[in-house]
Amino acid sequence: MADEFPFEISPMFEGERVRKGDMYVELAGPKSRGFELVRAVEMDEIEDGKFTLIGPDLSEMEEGTRHPLAMIYRIAGELVEPDLEAIVERRNHDFQNYIQGIMHLNQRYDIWLRVSKGAIQKGLNSFESIARAAMMLFKNELPFIEKVEATYITDMDEIEKELVGAMEIYSARDERTRDLHDEDVDTFYGCSLCQSFAPTNVCVITPDRISLCGAINWFDGRAAAKVDPEGPQFAINKGKVIDEIGGEYYGVNDIANSLSSGEYDRIKLHSFFEYPHTSCGCFEVVGFYVPEVDGIGWVDRDFAGTAPNGLSFSTMAGQTGGGKQIVGFLGIGINYFRSPKFIQADGGWNRVVWMPKKLKDKVSGDIPKDIIDKIPTEEDASDLESLKKFLIEKKHPIVEKWAEEEEAEKEEEPVSHAPVPMGGQSPFQMPAFQMPVPAAGGSGVKLIFRNAKISIDRMIVKKRD
Repeated sequence: MADEFPFEISPMFEGERVRKGDMYVELAGPKSRGFELVRAVEMDEIEDGKFTLIGPDLSEMEEGTRHPLAMIYRIAGELVEPDLEAIVERRNHDFQNYIQGIMHLNQRYDIWLRVSKGAIQKGLNSFESIARAAMMLFKNELPFIEKVEATYITDMDEIEKELVGAMEIYSARDERTRDLHDEDVDTFYGCSLCQSFAPTNVCVITPDRISLCGAINWFDGRAAAKVDPEGPQFAINKGKVIDEIGGEYYGVNDIANSLSSGEYDRIKLHSFFEYPHTSCGCFEVVGFYVPEVDGIGWVDRDFAGTAPNGLSFSTMAGQTGGGKQIVGFLGIGINYFRSPKFIQADGGWNRVVWMPKKLKDKVSGDIPKDIIDKIPTEEDASDLESLKKFLIEKKHPIVEKWAEEEEAEKEEEPVSHAPVPMGGQSPFQMPAFQMPVPAAGGSGVKLIFRNAKISIDRMIVKKRD
């Protein structure tokens, strides 16, 4: 292999990061364009091992530059079927990262690659070497693939043209689960593909919840588990329901406990605050709690600005990713917005208080008509003050919730107290959770807070009768 390729190939290089200072070229990513796509075809439609490049090659790119990149693979075999396209496509993330000096992130139309200076110095001067290594790994790791050919595109005009068709294919895949729901099936599917970057993450894929990366739906998971039972996608017997609204099941909890090495043992698939799904880092969108208005905002990786909380997608993604189960942040796939169970344990769309305009437009057809005009974008609210003003003017449902909470506080607190300033903090903080306090002489309470940022205006301690 050392003679065939100008680089080492091994799973040990998964998780390798190519930092800006070590980068020779950057491909696709948030400041350019690109995509990856796999298509299933008949055996006589392709030439095994063929590689085609449209646009400049690596040897024609200058150090420190950025270029668009599309990778299109066509696969064939007796067992190859369209249901497997998304699964094979997602494995490109694995196989590209097996190559020393190559960093591959994300999926579909969000791919982002970097080639290191070290790889170039060792002789990597053509995309053909990368494509041939990927094709070899596809056939070795996925035996149902008998033939494969690759087309790489670095010409922007050609990429823009091909991307139109690719987006239609992605959309058609997502539509397949529209009329299928969690309660209609006994089996969910898990994906551990991102554990090289997020060791404790287990992605749970259900009819109502697409993978965090947005690339694998329930049908894709079923097809993958069938043809590759030992692969990164596997069946999960969902088991008896514990919380139907939150989406908690005994079978899901068991697999989460096992595959996270005991890091967590409960997941509520449709909850933002209580035992939320873990977040790997490849998620398409990150949700963030806005305590000042007691609502939830969402921002996608295509949004280059800052949310009303003053943070960018990359900053919040860094806080959220890594396979953590964090209250206050949540990574999701865009198609989850289209689920009728979208964060239903915490109010669903009535809890959404901000989205970037492009993201909102992308899912506008699935936002309830009575709330769509009440959700601001960066054009309506750029900071907390303008956000709160917009919500009040539009009579967003969250405003009514403020009044209910204030009334409840008055009933609990018969004696009036002057508010104690806490660095300008709003009275709307992270939703309160009941914590039992033992009677006098008890053994006490052990509280564990992980990745927590806590702001307390006041604490009320009541004697238990």
